[in-house]
Amino acid sequence: MKKYAILAPSSMGVRITPPDRQPVAISNIFRMQATSAETNVLSIGAGLGLPVKVLTTFVAGSPIAQFIKGDLRRRGIAYEGKEVPQGSPWGYRHQFNIADSGYGLRAPRVANDRAGEVGRTLNIDDFDLDRIFKEEGAEILHLSGLICALSPETSKFCLGLARAAKKYGTRISFDLNYRASFWKGRESELAAVFSEIASVADILIGNEEDFQLCLGIKGPEAGGKDIASKIENFKAMVMNVKKAYPNATTFATTLRQVVSANEHLWGAIQLCGDEWTVIEPRSIPVLDRIGGGDGFVGGLLYGTVMGWEPEKRAQFAWATGAFVTTLLDDFGLPADEKQIWDIWAGNARVQR
Repeated sequence: MKKYAILAPSSMGVRITPPDRQPVAISNIFRMQATSAETNVLSIGAGLGLPVKVLTTFVAGSPIAQFIKGDLRRRGIAYEGKEVPQGSPWGYRHQFNIADSGYGLRAPRVANDRAGEVGRTLNIDDFDLDRIFKEEGAEILHLSGLICALSPETSKFCLGLARAAKKYGTRISFDLNYRASFWKGRESELAAVFSEIASVADILIGNEEDFQLCLGIKGPEAGGKDIASKIENFKAMVMNVKKAYPNATTFATTLRQVVSANEHLWGAIQLCGDEWTVIEPRSIPVLDRIGGGDGFVGGLLYGTVMGWEPEKRAQFAWATGAFVTTLLDDFGLPADEKQIWDIWAGNARVQR
């Protein structure tokens, strides 16, 4: 029996957000939480009792590292990572994500302060892959394009993890997560890295921009109004991805149309084998949109580990994504499966 349900590499940091959805520039009080896209994904399964683990790195002796470790323990996420000396006051540190949640017609804004980010030093030689994948084992290795593109070192790290997972029969989930600033000046290098990982992935996840800019697969234009009218174009894009990367058995993309910072139309498309599941965009209230996509992926992986049929997995993923947008944190720890299924059913009646 494998020790972990889901394993993911990540660069940990903290997110600071003004209270009451106020703009960053005029605020003097901030709420701080530990964060990373990949642990956001892990949190869904952890909250529902799955054993999960993050492979990361920490700044030795840092109070921020101590804060992050405490938060991971609170969420039920095991962690493993090298302690890297800070080096000097201008040395390594954990990244800061500075976020304005937006309100109404004022859009959210996110500023990333990643200078000296310790996660960029993630190195495959710092981890015992035979122990991790052969002796301990994991059902799914989840990789994010954010970590793959963070630095040349992390690109090699993710490739090494993917190769080891493939060797030991661990399924691979790959959320493409394109970021233009990460790719600048490294386009050819990263295209090769992403293509290799996608070629061995069992689950491929991305939006219209991700598939086009990471893998060169033609698809619909990003954003815009009336996203429901583009569903056939999204399905055609997914079919093109399937032709290019036939090893994968599951392909998923979220559908999001922004009405305001407080309301989104939220949907999803999944292709599992030859079975399509299309969730037409539905209106959801939004407290903070950041992390909704990671919540979707977390729900999808939870359903996969649980062995659910494709339609049930997609519905649960839609609902876990919607769940996270109701929270101030950018991750969700569901109380139980019922809480998520009530969201899917539109049942917001008080639970006593």
